[in-house]
Amino acid sequence: MADDNPNVSGVAGRYATALFELARDEKSVDAVKADLDKFDAMIADSADLARLVRSPVFTADAQGKALTAVLDKAGIGGISAKFLKVLTANRRLFAVRDVIRAYRTLVARFKGEASAEVTVAEQLSDKNLEALKSALKSVTGKDVDLKVKVDPAIIGGLVVKLGSRMVDSSVRTKLNSIKNAMKEAG
Repeated sequence: MADDNPNVSGVAGRYATALFELARDEKSVDAVKADLDKFDAMIADSADLARLVRSPVFTADAQGKALTAVLDKAGIGGISAKFLKVLTANRRLFAVRDVIRAYRTLVARFKGEASAEVTVAEQLSDKNLEALKSALKSVTGKDVDLKVKVDPAIIGGLVVKLGSRMVDSSVRTKLNSIKNAMKEAG
């Protein structure tokens, strides 16, 4: 399963595939995804947690103890917590965000969904989010699992990554195109 999609390969793909198969067997695919999404958001929001995850300076034991405290506080348990502890014991915690992305891809494939990453300048309203999901569904013919990232640097518009395709309609990109065209003309 991991070999038929370049997004689910390598170390992260193998770990994600193993976790997915276990979660599927235990009928907890969605619960594990929710836990991993929560943990991924925690890493994104905390420089200290990101440092703990990425830094080779921490021993596996120190990472394990800190991780256990973080997971307990966040209410992440069961298969998800055991899996994250295995990553830590195997000195692979640095790859956790790649593993989470690969797991999301496997879940989407399992559910017949497409995954998309959307970057916007400011948070979308529920109405606009649904309109975007609907537009992407009409393109793919599948339900779309959206991961929305807010990046004010794009100024406006959006950047959509759907599988290997990317559509960049951001104002930043349009301004850069105009700037480059003016340099070439001058």
